Amino acid sequence: MPTPERVPPPEVLLYDWDNTLVDGWAGITVALNAVFAAFGRPLWTAADTRARVRVSLAESFPAMFGEDWPRARDIFYATLKGEHLAHLRPMPGAAALLVAGGRWPQGVVSNKAGAFLRAEVAHLGWAAHFRAIIGAGDASADKPDPAPLHLALRAIGARAGPEVWYVGDTALDMRAARAAGCRAVLLGDAGHDGGAARAAPDARFRDGHALAAYLAGA
Repeated sequence: MPTPERVPPPEVLLYDWDNTLVDGWAGITVALNAVFAAFGRPLWTAADTRARVRVSLAESFPAMFGEDWPRARDIFYATLKGEHLAHLRPMPGAAALLVAGGRWPQGVVSNKAGAFLRAEVAHLGWAAHFRAIIGAGDASADKPDPAPLHLALRAIGARAGPEVWYVGDTALDMRAARAAGCRAVLLGDAGHDGGAARAAPDARFRDGHALAAYLAGA
């Protein structure tokens, strides 16, 4: 893995959302537990949610709930609508990172449903930082498929390549970046997802503060 100092600076910055720029796991956990309670299943802690949630609801719920997944989906979204903004917190260094990254076009690509994602961006007052905000259901497929990254790049007016950084916190994010032809940049150690070696990023930064410092000096 190249050290950050040896990685050329980006020309476009795309970010994952949950656990990359924001900590919204408490709200997601409340919504999931409302579903689990309705189906008589054991409840999760926020740590469980952080460790287990990767793909979009449209992909995960059919496997979890079978033919009852639309009812589970409706319970989840009805609960999340009243909870997600109250529990939303920026990740360490996220605000500084977006300011430092403002020298280049920036966007968000998340597996959170697009309407909820855009509401959270607006709630934090961060909409002006992004030229594209792409959530689950906005593209023809969700991550790790490259479609949402390509959709974001079209909105920005850029093409995929190593000069486009996709910054995320999981192996799935790194897979999506590589599938899209972008540089896979890990934020953190992916300790909740099998570690950095499993994620196999092109570059890794300790946290938002470290990446902000790199971009400020680039």
